Amino acid sequence: MSTVSRMRLYGTESAPEPFRILRAGPLEVRLENGNLRYVRFEGHEVLRAISYVVRDKDWGTLAGAISDLVVLEEPGKFEISYVSRYKNQGAGLSVTARITGTETGSLRFASSAVADSAFETNRCGFTVLHPINGVAGEPVEVEHCDGSVVQTWFPDLIDPWQPFKSIRSLTHAPAPHLKARCQMDGDTFEMEDQRNWSDASYKTYVRPLALPWPYVIEAGKEVEQSIALQIENLANETAPSTITPLSPSTGGVELKAGKKTKSRFPRIGLLISPEDLKSAISHIDLLRKVNPPAILCHLDPTALHGQEALEDFRELQVRFPASYELEYVVSCKGDLLAEFQNLADMIDRSGLELASIAVCPSVDRQSTPPGSEWPQCPPLADIYAAARHCFPGMRLGGGMFSYFTELNRKRPPVSLLDFVTHATNPIVHAADDESVLETLETLPHITRTARAIIGKDKEYRLGPTTIGMRQNPYGSQTFANPGNERICMTHDDPRQRGLFAAAWTMGYASAIANADIRQWIPASFTGPRGIVDTESGSLLPVGEVVSLLAGLSEGAVIDCNDETPASVAALCVEKDDEVLRFAANLTNRELEIGFGERRTFGPFEVIRL
Repeated sequence: MSTVSRMRLYGTESAPEPFRILRAGPLEVRLENGNLRYVRFEGHEVLRAISYVVRDKDWGTLAGAISDLVVLEEPGKFEISYVSRYKNQGAGLSVTARITGTETGSLRFASSAVADSAFETNRCGFTVLHPINGVAGEPVEVEHCDGSVVQTWFPDLIDPWQPFKSIRSLTHAPAPHLKARCQMDGDTFEMEDQRNWSDASYKTYVRPLALPWPYVIEAGKEVEQSIALQIENLANETAPSTITPLSPSTGGVELKAGKKTKSRFPRIGLLISPEDLKSAISHIDLLRKVNPPAILCHLDPTALHGQEALEDFRELQVRFPASYELEYVVSCKGDLLAEFQNLADMIDRSGLELASIAVCPSVDRQSTPPGSEWPQCPPLADIYAAARHCFPGMRLGGGMFSYFTELNRKRPPVSLLDFVTHATNPIVHAADDESVLETLETLPHITRTARAIIGKDKEYRLGPTTIGMRQNPYGSQTFANPGNERICMTHDDPRQRGLFAAAWTMGYASAIANADIRQWIPASFTGPRGIVDTESGSLLPVGEVVSLLAGLSEGAVIDCNDETPASVAALCVEKDDEVLRFAANLTNRELEIGFGERRTFGPFEVIRL
């Protein structure tokens, strides 16, 4: 792939991580940067990944420098060994790894880590990912560290806390005729439901979050861990394999339109923050071209947003009339009524006309992990009551300005609200292309669980849902990205500027179309998570897609993607008595697609059929 085409696809010259497929009879793994992905047996996905992960004090993932890599592949067996070195605040950590796999369904990944000086980390060791499709709600046998065994189920609705603790092994059925036992040694493991963060996995990780973090690995101390997977064919026969995400297409994809549903496509809005107001006003012609029905105005007094920002929002409103919705961060410093009355007075002076106000305490934008103390915060009921008092008659929303994780862990008194909102972000734990695309699998799980929390009749709003992270609930800051690379928890992901974000956003639209979401904010207007190329004064590819989606706002959703493979996202909406059909290629390969007539479309291309 040429540098030019890579920039067009991904917004960066950086290439996707290379990988190698290794096989031992029916056992297949993908070796990528020293870790294993897509562990399959007879074509069935058994595990999504086995990885050795090192995180810093802000939960940032440290990159290891791999050396001495040896890969041996023989009939019925493969072996891998290497050394990976990590640097953090001047300290070094050396990890020696050895991986073996056999045709009998045995796979072992062992590690030995030694620090050259005190090495500070929030997590250092193995994580094991079980996939969610075909696994959520299904049986699992949990062996605990004390030897006790419990027959239970993987969570169906997303569990806000750890579903299983003190884990020694997990046994499940990847297919009706298969049994897979995954044993974890060297420390105490526990599981979190990674669907909270939109990851398409259940993650079993090393060391319990109830223990203090960050912690220090002492210099010279050897830390050994291992993961051992044993897969059995109970029927001694081969069953049809499952289709795995992003598997190469063996032919064309045929889309079929179904029946009109009761769902309406969400009203599309764009986020604008005070820092981006001048840029937004200077690109008003592009805003009119996209024509979003709603503008989400962010206001945060802890960031010194105030009267000037509200007046700038009013200037924008005069130039571009739409439904203006305020997203207000409650500082909770002092009397709540006084804070909201001051806000109401500023809005009156500015002349800004609002359709709704959503409120969230500033401290709730930071995550409170298991084992941590909840920060001081007035009761949500008191915050909502103060907002109601000062904004009588206006639609009031609550929930979280951060991600579904925080909403799931601190559920608001929804009876006091007119609508509930939260955001999502796909690069909390992994930032490679496939992990980001896999988050689309999780969205139906998130929206279904959110509905269980807020009720079927309460208005549900979603966003912003950009690839880049606008605020880091899990650390002190988002991460700068001067190298324009794929990194976790950065506020500036290069793929926002490429075809990748356009396809991913259409995939997002397809995944939430039937979720009965009233309003969706897929992007900011300008800025690093925006839809405008400010240098050229034109819309980015994702901007063209958002413009299409804005035109579908509140249209009737038509089923068309029940049997669509993971390589394609499809969306059918009836608007103004016209059925509009769209498809997105979610791969970096050409695909053939048909809806009556067949045509080829390029990598990450979005087409109207």
